[in-house]
Amino acid sequence: MASPKHARSPGWTRPISQCMAGTKPKASAPGPDLPRPGPEEHLDAHGSQSSNSSMTTRELQEYWRTQKRCWKHVKLLFEIASARIEEGRVSRFVMYQIVVIQTGSFDSNKAILERRYSDFEMLQKKLLKTFREEIEDVVFPKKHLMGNFTPEMISERKLALKEYLSLLYAIRCVRRSREFIDFLTRPELKEAFGCLRAGQYTKALDILVRTVPLQEKLASHCPVMVVPSLCAMLVCHRDLERPAEAFAAGERALQCLQAREGHRYYAPLLDAMARLAYALGKDFVSLQKRLEENQLRKPASRGFTLKELTVQEYLY
Repeated sequence: MASPKHARSPGWTRPISQCMAGTKPKASAPGPDLPRPGPEEHLDAHGSQSSNSSMTTRELQEYWRTQKRCWKHVKLLFEIASARIEEGRVSRFVMYQIVVIQTGSFDSNKAILERRYSDFEMLQKKLLKTFREEIEDVVFPKKHLMGNFTPEMISERKLALKEYLSLLYAIRCVRRSREFIDFLTRPELKEAFGCLRAGQYTKALDILVRTVPLQEKLASHCPVMVVPSLCAMLVCHRDLERPAEAFAAGERALQCLQAREGHRYYAPLLDAMARLAYALGKDFVSLQKRLEENQLRKPASRGFTLKELTVQEYLY
């Protein structure tokens, strides 16, 4: 059997068609009809493994190990480490530094993020729309007309906001909700994907490296939510001519998609990984075989490249 061609050789077909997943209609070309950006369409990850799957025994074993990890609840601890007063364009506000740590073991990837009181307030309003009964016993720190910037008030609010996040996280449906996960990750991811669109790959990677570990912990019940971020890391590393790092990020993304062969990222990711594997002298034949089998099962007239997909995330 003839071996696959180099990515730049005439025999290599490009781009490979992408198979669209789910019941939502997808666009056939980049433009305003693309799926809504962000992680919301990735929330449902409990799809069964395809009966036509071409996984090897090793891949199946890795898949089930991943699933077992998903079943274990990752416990997180929230701390409001510090607070500072900042001067805005119109008025002053307090910026709170949130530290998120995984409990039960040493966490080398603790997350550090900053949010204003108004961000917490917006989270509360969103949660009340969907989880009013579930959070009826959760006390949200009230806003005061005066004295918000005194050391005593800031110290008191730090403790109250810490308790607020801990109580929300204790409620399963809330901690798995898009609203809660977005509160802790979306501002950073939106900035990272904005840098990616602007070609600022180093800056995008710096943000993603800090944010993706937290996203993985929050989405341990639904690993597919992290796929766009991991693919963004692949694209950044690849365009910075770091093929080994790009391939490593792609492997993590593929691990999340093992049983989701119809997912919209699956075929473009395999395409990118096959090309990286060829450049690195790795086994690209098996990756291209999986890609061809996927295309035969769900042929499409034209699919997006991996970069075309990632630049459409977190637009709003």
